[in-house]
Amino acid sequence: MAIYNPKSMKAEEFINHEEILASIEWAEAHKHDVELIDRLLEKARPKPTGKLDGVHCEGLTHREALVLLLCEIPEKNEEIFKLAEEIKMAYYGNRIVMFAPLYLSNYCVNGCLYCPYHLKNKNIARKKLTQEEVKAEVIALQDMGHKRLAIEAGEDPKMNPIEYILECIDTIYSVKHKNGDIRRVNVNIAATTVENYRKLADAGIGTYILFQETYHKESYEHLHPTGPKHDYAYHTEAMDRAMEGGIDDVGLGVLFGLELYKYEFAGLLMHAEHLEAVHGVGPHTISVPRVKKADDIDPDMFDNGISDDLFIKLVACIRIAVPYTGMIMSTRESAEVRAKTLKVGISQISGASRTSVGGYTEEERPHDSEQFDVSDQRTLDEVVGWLMDMGYIPSFCTACYREGRTGDRFMSLLKTGQMINCCHPNALMTLSEFLEDYASEETRETGYQLIEKELANIPKEKVRAIAAENIEAIRNAGGRDFRF
Repeated sequence: MAIYNPKSMKAEEFINHEEILASIEWAEAHKHDVELIDRLLEKARPKPTGKLDGVHCEGLTHREALVLLLCEIPEKNEEIFKLAEEIKMAYYGNRIVMFAPLYLSNYCVNGCLYCPYHLKNKNIARKKLTQEEVKAEVIALQDMGHKRLAIEAGEDPKMNPIEYILECIDTIYSVKHKNGDIRRVNVNIAATTVENYRKLADAGIGTYILFQETYHKESYEHLHPTGPKHDYAYHTEAMDRAMEGGIDDVGLGVLFGLELYKYEFAGLLMHAEHLEAVHGVGPHTISVPRVKKADDIDPDMFDNGISDDLFIKLVACIRIAVPYTGMIMSTRESAEVRAKTLKVGISQISGASRTSVGGYTEEERPHDSEQFDVSDQRTLDEVVGWLMDMGYIPSFCTACYREGRTGDRFMSLLKTGQMINCCHPNALMTLSEFLEDYASEETRETGYQLIEKELANIPKEKVRAIAAENIEAIRNAGGRDFRF
């Protein structure tokens, strides 16, 4: 029997089955313990550091966070949501980072039961973008206003080798169209070798993202019956290889609905604890997708689906447990669900996403090669306007990656409260670029009213003055790409 050890480099020891079951049992036994719940809420609450405006959050262990997740006391649940909102504002404020996925190829050799790209699906149209098609997709995304992409590709050593991925990254960075450019490419591709991760790091990627899908080994092997993804340990240990290969920022995620949510929640937090214990820095992001309908895939075949209310609480409890980690939500979810989760934890969302290969150059949204149904089908301008109407600042900022504020350097700034003097002005300046180059008249008017109001919230007077000067240059002198 494997022994739980967060510092181990073996998947079955840092994601330990017996520890997860014991943690769930312990949390079930204590979910009505008001005294314990109060102690946990106090432990997780932001506390001043005494340095400038910095606050410190201790976070919670996977066992402690499970108690909050399973709590059924209405007034305590209200406190949980309130605390999640407080932590979100302390570190990420009202800024919401915008991105879009770019699907390069849906050729795949795996047999994943929940994904329409699986090898045996003969219904889906298979496609791989040429470099000219990549350019066309990038121009279409730039014309919307996007500055940050997450590239996606199926696992196929012959059709999608690492050389193809690297060539696509070079192509994406090379495209300059009008005032548009993609300033950061995040990568979501299959688990690979340290050597290949080193190549991705050298290519200047942002975050390497890999969804675990499920942390339950037996379920994992059942859901991935064929192909290289069947190897649970190789997949689960990928983030350690990525960091060994020089990638500072990695992003975790599970596909909620495949396995019991309590198990996945514990496994996800244990993975974050492992990264912190071994590398000194936890995940840069955590994604929270749910199983959705797609070609050849019926989500009803998975009997572990979770309600919207439970899903929102999951987000809140993850935010409390790992306060410094960015949280991502895609257009899989409806506008209503996205609005509720933005309040309690989500700090990044996609906008105007198309989950098919070559989808952005098509006038009508293609469905024959989609990876999943998109619930939120609004344009980027509509999403930006919607966010601002709710008081959020849509941010197209990529400054931290380009200024070397990654990994532990990013976390250090976040924990000392200095991100407000970087992220806030950068968000406002990149929003100003969007308003000038891509926004509708209505969105532009709303945006500049928001910018004028939010400039006053930048703590440092000198930073505030420079940001205002740069925004004026963007509006009236053609200035672009200012950053702190």
